[in-house]
Amino acid sequence: MTHFTAQDLERALAQLPLEKGDVVFSHSNLGFFGKPAGISSMDEMCAMFLDAIVARIGADGVLAVPTFTYSFPRKEVFDLAETPSGMGGFAEWIRRHPDSRRSEDPCFSIAAIGGRAGAFTDDAAENSFGPGSFFDRFHKAGGKILNFNFDAGSTYVHYVERELGVPYRFDKTFHGILRRDGRDKEARSTIWVRYLSDDALEAVFEPLDALARARGMFRTVRLGRGAIGLISAADTFRLIADTLPDRPLFLTRAEALGITTPNIVPEVPTEAESVS
Repeated sequence: MTHFTAQDLERALAQLPLEKGDVVFSHSNLGFFGKPAGISSMDEMCAMFLDAIVARIGADGVLAVPTFTYSFPRKEVFDLAETPSGMGGFAEWIRRHPDSRRSEDPCFSIAAIGGRAGAFTDDAAENSFGPGSFFDRFHKAGGKILNFNFDAGSTYVHYVERELGVPYRFDKTFHGILRRDGRDKEARSTIWVRYLSDDALEAVFEPLDALARARGMFRTVRLGRGAIGLISAADTFRLIADTLPDRPLFLTRAEALGITTPNIVPEVPTEAESVS
């Protein structure tokens, strides 16, 4: 039994506002779509999706995927070429693709394919969400979030939170070993983490997704057993900026729990055990 065809995928993408030259960032769970016709392996399925995306955004477009590892918080060496992505099969397949480029970020690395991929991966910033980071470049390029079987949320949200100065997260610097071309060097990596003093500060994206759908910002189309969704970085930024003044904790568990004053305890400068 099959659930969709390559032509179904092409038709689905054609219903979304994708254009030649677009820069897209994708979280994905391709397996949830079901079995594609004429495809016998995960590699073939990933190739089918890449071909369909490139057909929409063109040779000058860029497809970027998360290849996050959190290596330094986990006290692990980050090997640019070898450390696998922990973000699903499609992201790992893109990371290993001979045409992809990966950013030298020990926590939030990105793999990208496209004629301008290097503009989003080269010379990675020390701060994964600060000026010059992938997410900063993605935002300034007018990027679009193209999610496969995920809601309107994405890691880009944390960049927006940092830009808007939410009080429940802060920059934390980790130290470790970065390996490139077989050579090791000491490096630092700064990431935007939540305060660990209150579990109510854990991130949630469902409220953002509900708002984005209600306002028509998150466009979705069915494919097989799942769905593809698209929202622009600009709409995501605008929606969060408009919502935070009245709902300052809507991107955390605190709002649903009825907590208006979470227990925020500044941390001593030691490495955190969690970045959730």
